[in-house]
Amino acid sequence: MGKEKVHVNIVVIGHVNSWKSTTTSHLIYKLGGIDKCVIERSENEAVEMNKRGGRASVVI
Repeated sequence: MGKEKVHVNIVVIGHVNSWKSTTTSHLIYKLGGIDKCVIERSENEAVEMNKRGGRASVVI
């Protein structure tokens, strides 16, 4: 019997610039939902666009 994936719905609420996207993206990354190469590619694109922000938030 294989493992079944459990779907979880979450809500993140916070003030503007309170790192909601970064925290959520990091959680998804740590749980294996975002591949490391996708993070790296997105970080490089963010640098090219001079976009500041958290490391993981550029994926969203």
